[in-house]
Amino acid sequence: MGPALLFCPGDRPDRFGKAAARADAVILDLEDAVGPESKAEARRAVQAADLDPARTIVRVQDATAAGFDDDLAAVAASPFRTVMLAKAEGPQQVDRVVEEVPGARVVALVETAMGVLAVEQLAAHTAVVGLMWGAEDLVASLGGTSSRDEAGAYRDVALHARSRVLVAAGAFGVTAIDAIRTDIADVAGAHAEAVDAAASGFGAKAAIHPSHVEPYRRAFAPTEAQLDEARRILAAAEATPGVFSFEGRMVDEPILRHARSVVARTEAAGGDGGAR
Repeated sequence: MGPALLFCPGDRPDRFGKAAARADAVILDLEDAVGPESKAEARRAVQAADLDPARTIVRVQDATAAGFDDDLAAVAASPFRTVMLAKAEGPQQVDRVVEEVPGARVVALVETAMGVLAVEQLAAHTAVVGLMWGAEDLVASLGGTSSRDEAGAYRDVALHARSRVLVAAGAFGVTAIDAIRTDIADVAGAHAEAVDAAASGFGAKAAIHPSHVEPYRRAFAPTEAQLDEARRILAAAEATPGVFSFEGRMVDEPILRHARSVVARTEAAGGDGGAR
C-alpha cells in the first residue's frame, strides 16, 4: 500500500487523479466525506474512475447504513477490489463485502467499541489485508467528546485501541494503518506522529490532506544513519552467528529483526534512506 494513504471525497472526481499522483494510494470515500444528497453521484464517479486498481481503495459505509448495499454494488461494478469497511465490528460484515464484491481485499476500519473488541476476529478473516483504526468515531461511540487531551496527545482509550489494532495486525500478518491527523495545519505534528507509527510497526498512515503526504513518507523512510547501522549489524551477524556484541551493546534475534525491518522499509521506499 505504501506509507502515505490519502482520502479523497467520492463525489469529487476532479480530484481523483491529483490525489493518486500525490500519495502512495488513494482512498475514494463513499462514507463521511460525502453528504447524503451526493452518495449516488459519488458511486457513479467511483465506477467510472480511471485509476490504478493496485493503488486505489474504496471506503464504503458501515454495514448498518442504508446505502451499504448500494456502495458494494458500485464497487463490484468498478475496477477496484480493495474495500475499506467503515466501522467494522465483526467477520460477518466482512463476509457481506466478499459476497457482493468478488475477490474483495478488505481493510477493516476499527472505530467503535465493538470493533475494538472484535479486532482479532477481523484480523483473522482470510479476506482482510489491513486494519486501520479511527479515534474520533471510537470516542463518540463511548459517549466521549474528544480523543485528545489539552496538549494534543491521544487519551488512553484511543491509545488502547491503536495498540489493539497494531498487535492484531502483527499477529495475523496484515498491514496496520495508523489513523488520520485532523489538524491539517500541524505538519510537524503529523510528521512526529508518523515517526512514532513507523517505529511502532505500522505499515502506513492515512491522511485527509495532501500536505501530510510528504511528512509521512519522510517518517517511514529510515534515516541514512539508521540504514547504515542496520546494514553494519546485519553484516556483523553474518560473520558472528548467535548472540554477539556490536559497538558496546548486545545483539540478538529481536535486534536483527529490527535491522531487517529498517532495510526492508528503505527498499520499499525505493531509496537509500532520508533525513528527518
